[in-house]
Amino acid sequence: MERTFFNGNIRKEHAGQEVSLAGWVANRRNLGSLLFIDLRDSTGIIQLTTDHPDDFPDVRNEYVVAIKGVVRLKEVPNPSLPTGEVEVVLKEMEVLNKAKNPPFIIADKTDALEDTRLAQRYLDLRRPCMLNKLKARAKICKIFRDYFDDKGFLEVETPILNLSSPEGARDYLVPSRLKHGSFYALPQSPQLWKQLLMVSGFERYYQVAKCFRDEDLRADRQPEFTQLDLEMSFMSQDEVLSLMEGFLYRIFKEIAGVEIALPLRRMKFWDAMDNYGSDKPDTRFGLLLNDLSSYMEGVGFAGFEGNPFIKGIVVPGGAAHISRKVIDEITLEMRKYGLKGVLSLKVENGALAGSFAKFLNEEQGKKLIEGLSMNEGDMLLFASSSSRRHIDNALGALRLFLGRKLDLIDEKRFDLLWVIDFPMFDKVEGEDRYTAEHHPFTRPRDEDLPLLDSDPEAVLAYAYDIVINGYEAGGGTLRIYDHDVQWKIFNLLGLSDEEVGRKFGWFIDAFSYGAPPHGGLAFGLERLTMILTGTDNIRDVIAFPKNLSAVDPLSKAPQSVDKDQLDVLGIALTEE
Repeated sequence: MERTFFNGNIRKEHAGQEVSLAGWVANRRNLGSLLFIDLRDSTGIIQLTTDHPDDFPDVRNEYVVAIKGVVRLKEVPNPSLPTGEVEVVLKEMEVLNKAKNPPFIIADKTDALEDTRLAQRYLDLRRPCMLNKLKARAKICKIFRDYFDDKGFLEVETPILNLSSPEGARDYLVPSRLKHGSFYALPQSPQLWKQLLMVSGFERYYQVAKCFRDEDLRADRQPEFTQLDLEMSFMSQDEVLSLMEGFLYRIFKEIAGVEIALPLRRMKFWDAMDNYGSDKPDTRFGLLLNDLSSYMEGVGFAGFEGNPFIKGIVVPGGAAHISRKVIDEITLEMRKYGLKGVLSLKVENGALAGSFAKFLNEEQGKKLIEGLSMNEGDMLLFASSSSRRHIDNALGALRLFLGRKLDLIDEKRFDLLWVIDFPMFDKVEGEDRYTAEHHPFTRPRDEDLPLLDSDPEAVLAYAYDIVINGYEAGGGTLRIYDHDVQWKIFNLLGLSDEEVGRKFGWFIDAFSYGAPPHGGLAFGLERLTMILTGTDNIRDVIAFPKNLSAVDPLSKAPQSVDKDQLDVLGIALTEE
């Protein structure tokens, strides 16, 4: 039979028409004298019906069939389906392929564990919710190309087989057959290549770029992922951010039906860290961090010795909601961040109560209540550390834990902001060198250039991240285009001239031929799709993902290979 319609496209205006359809049997209900079949294809589900069941082949769920029939209006419409006003009265049915009973329910709500679904992903992807997420992903890519094409950007593919370079994570290496002992590296990003395109005079580049990072996995991270990658010349940071906001406006309107307010808020890095304990703050709820150092001056608590950074979170009504059991859960969470736990105080009968209250005199307690605007029944959770970043990161994690535990987060709300003014460097503890906060090609702010010699830790960068609902959904920087500044940055990062020449000489040499001011950004395609489709699992928006052990449960990759393959590459395995 030659298909004339996709199932999900049939509507009431097609009533009376004969149609030819194809798809998978999603559900079958045989009432004896009446048969109903839900037929699914990539566009949706249509209900088939007949009052002569014996005239048609006996089918089961996931059989592949082709049918002919006549569209008619339903007596009782189903408002939950786009095709819910119509059904198709069967005239003919052909079984194109039979199917075994699937190992799990193929529906939006299924009973299968994730590993089971990943092991037979081709069945999991038949679930409409999974298909719709991948449709959203594809639509984001289309909007990306359309928007930046209209803005004069050119799509250029960059190499997959690269030179290994330090970019923040371990490289995936590819051995060379023709040059034994030498390796390519799969790209962690197209960073160097897109900058060279700016040196080449392309001015505006984009790419849907595959990237690879060998790092520990979590719910929002995969070893191979996709960036919506961009680079542009002769643009200021403000111009870059404004251009990106136009793209974000488009995808939120077209994918989620939400019009975001522009321009987006901008928050400085240290404001984000000090108030939210994170450089990707979830601003959909309160519970901001408070600096308690001044309130705790003179407090004779041994745990504060050597720990000048004391911060806490006021939980409104926390005395009634945070039990001993919850405190134990918090303690376990804080141990992940190198803290033994948290201290607590609560307001009871207008004064502070709790085991720590004995360390405070009446005046100190009163100042704390007034300074933090605490009310009856509020609870203060706090801790100390010798490191500003350490205490911020730990209490930022506590803030998110409390937000989820106390159901304070509005999951239906989209909250977007830029985090800007990142530090250029992070000091390596105990060493006279630094690591790059972003990457070694990030441009210092013009006004901070003199500090490279006197106070590198105070240098801020032209760096920016787009944060959506607590996720870093993208980020970028303006790039160094001055040869001398680039070498100075390399030296501060502890790279010798020999190392720079070996790893980046070919790249740096290009900048001696007239490099324009340039900068860029990359959006995480999977993270954008996660956010816009309402999932918190990156594997939901990748057709064939790896699990948390970086294994593909379907193909069982990675696996060992034949010795002959290794011999050709000049590789010998050693016993563990």
